[in-house]
Amino acid sequence: MKKINLFVWIASSILITGIAGCTTNNVIDTNVELSQRNWSYVDKVKAIVEIKEPAKAYALKFKLRHTADYRYSNIFVLMHLSGPGSTKVTRRYEYRLAESDGQWLGKGSGNLYTYVLPLLSNYHFPQAGKYTIEIEQNMRDNPLKEVSDAGIIVTTLN
Repeated sequence: MKKINLFVWIASSILITGIAGCTTNNVIDTNVELSQRNWSYVDKVKAIVEIKEPAKAYALKFKLRHTADYRYSNIFVLMHLSGPGSTKVTRRYEYRLAESDGQWLGKGSGNLYTYVLPLLSNYHFPQAGKYTIEIEQNMRDNPLKEVSDAGIIVTTLN
């Protein structure tokens, strides 16, 4: 009987620890698969996030996945942020995706490379409400080839 109780206690502890360890601070985590691995200017990646506690700090991140056939070592994107009582803000970002020798910086899996790139960190939304975040590619090529998907993550920091 003691062995059964010990086994139940150990199994319960592992299960509870596993469940507690899976909690995340993500408010939203989106991912959009791009048709035929082509990212056109009009195909903006969009997320609507409801902010209930503007006193908290947030991190906004851009997710990107491309194939090994992506032609460039960088990418330019525009982030548009709009919400209640504020004007639309647009920022341009450049991210380096490869070393000068062509070695990709992202995490590779087969022919795909994945990145989670910072947009805003320790950001405080001005007030509670629904905010729209849009990411659009801002390279010369339209469509931008060999980008398989993109997304947005918003997490709470405190």
